[in-house]
Amino acid sequence: MTILKPKIGAIFPQTEIGNNPDEVRKFVTAVESMGYDHILIYDHVLGADTTNRPNWDGPYRLEDSFHEVMVLLGYLAAITTRIELATGILVLPQRDTALVAKQAAELDILSNGRLRLGVGIGWNEVEFEALNSEFTNRGARIEEQVSVLRELWTNELVTFKGKWHYLDNVGINPLPIQSPIPIWFGGAANAVMQRIGKMGDGWIYPGYSPFPDMQSKTMLDSIKNSANQAGRTISQIGIEKILSESEKPESGWSDSIKLWMEYGVTHISINTMGAKLTSIDKHLDALKLFINAIINNQKNDTTKNTIK
Repeated sequence: MTILKPKIGAIFPQTEIGNNPDEVRKFVTAVESMGYDHILIYDHVLGADTTNRPNWDGPYRLEDSFHEVMVLLGYLAAITTRIELATGILVLPQRDTALVAKQAAELDILSNGRLRLGVGIGWNEVEFEALNSEFTNRGARIEEQVSVLRELWTNELVTFKGKWHYLDNVGINPLPIQSPIPIWFGGAANAVMQRIGKMGDGWIYPGYSPFPDMQSKTMLDSIKNSANQAGRTISQIGIEKILSESEKPESGWSDSIKLWMEYGVTHISINTMGAKLTSIDKHLDALKLFINAIINNQKNDTTKNTIK
């Protein structure tokens, strides 16, 4: 069995990096210089005050700092030269589709074709309400949104009539470099697996387990089946696994990385948030150890193949 080298990503530490642009620059440029293939950024627009919400169980609150992802990516496009810039995920149904198409096209141009748009339906009903967007039908709407995005990215003139969108001979100018910009879906629900197989360029799997398990296999099988029904194959769909530094095995990352590579992931990313790292330097130290573990795995595999 041939195991392909995965693309290696770093999660931008949204809630822990702070608001100093110098720290943002330091982190991002260091990640690029380490050899990471992409940097992936989580998205939220508004935080909820939980004072009068006793049943709140979401991971982010008003107190958690979050940089606006599209503006941040514009800044990152200017201070990097090689690394892919990815959202993971942009909560698409709470945004205007045509505006996202325009923003993403501009980001793709400014980054010279380095944008990957990870999208998802979101979970924060409070945020949807404040942004005047319907929460209950977000799953159905996102599929039509993706169709509209691709139309706007690949055609100078678009006419589209759907359930939630009506475009009458309009277009965005300039068009993006990538035609279209790749769209990956994030999530773990079965409906998401079906959506990925049918129309996704890739899957961003946020599960916290450091090793593949039966649930992982079940979800991958669901994507394969959906892809086959749509006349596609799993080889057309990227798979990104996000690992968490807070769940790092005692033996280190080497075995975990190897098993995920055997599982078939095309991308592996590391999230250093929530690991009690007290400075950006400590986040960068963790990222250095992670990418070194992958490099060492690849060297060991090459040595074994050479001996054979």
